[in-house]
Amino acid sequence: MSVRDYTKAYTDKDNRIAAVSYFGTFFVYFATLSVAIIWASTWWVVIPMVVANAFSGVRLYVLQHDCGHASLFVTRRQNDLAGYGLSVFTLTPYWVMRHNHNLHHAHIGNLDHREDGEIYTMTLAEWNEAGFLRRLYYRFYRNPVVLMLVGGVFVYFLRYRWPKNTVRAGIAGVLAHNLALAAWIGAIWALAGWAGLAVWAATAIVAGAIGVFLVYLQHNFEDTYWDRRPDLDPSIAALKGSSALDLGWWWDLGTGNIAYHDIHHYDPRIPSYRLRKCHREISPVLAPQTNIVKWPQAIASFRLKLWDEEKGKLVPFPSARLEHLAPA
Repeated sequence: MSVRDYTKAYTDKDNRIAAVSYFGTFFVYFATLSVAIIWASTWWVVIPMVVANAFSGVRLYVLQHDCGHASLFVTRRQNDLAGYGLSVFTLTPYWVMRHNHNLHHAHIGNLDHREDGEIYTMTLAEWNEAGFLRRLYYRFYRNPVVLMLVGGVFVYFLRYRWPKNTVRAGIAGVLAHNLALAAWIGAIWALAGWAGLAVWAATAIVAGAIGVFLVYLQHNFEDTYWDRRPDLDPSIAALKGSSALDLGWWWDLGTGNIAYHDIHHYDPRIPSYRLRKCHREISPVLAPQTNIVKWPQAIASFRLKLWDEEKGKLVPFPSARLEHLAPA
């Protein structure tokens, strides 16, 4: 039996479970945001509430991502309506997110289409041929602090106001999304003033950092997979080019099980509420083809910057001595 034969049993949607996940996450989001705003002057209350709210925001994004794959609720219309409802609170226009994310799935592991990945990866050969300014920019871009903090703010606060492929996916939807987001921010200001806006911004920044942390680890680890057509194997790219993050039950709860990203890329029909169970129950079948990343490997993965086509591994920047010998 193929892996797909095993995963097929986990692709059934259940509107009852989906509704609990959807409305339950919204309840946590609004409850923690409200408590954080009310207690904004009490740091020992507001800090844990901001973190909890950030994780609920990440989980809302995962649910929106499920809707884009039509894998949360039973029908496409139900998923689209739910996706639009989520988009204001994830700061992410639904239709364009769906369009761009499907491109990412279509080109997973393809070195000739790295522009469709969430985080850009240079090859070692490209690094060796690059000039000083390009190397400096890439070093800055791949710095973990820049990726998670600056990158998160740039993407969610600025880039998603007019994301790539907007013209192709629909201008009207993005404009409507931006107006709805402005109304939501205006409502927070009207109800809670500048303190409310400060708390909301803090939760969005933390959520963005968590989101980028996840996105990075989903495809950036030592034994990931990249290749070029015609040698590229989409099935291998899905399973070996995506990680399974084993970071604990609470992490899975807070991030909607999207940590089991290998099985998601292999079969995006699986709802997020079945991903953890699917991965654990068929792990003996997956074992030779998947990469389990735990906390030590997760932290170490941020040292890996370049894809070495000869070794077939993600590697750190070359040492200063090797850089001196390489052409620039």
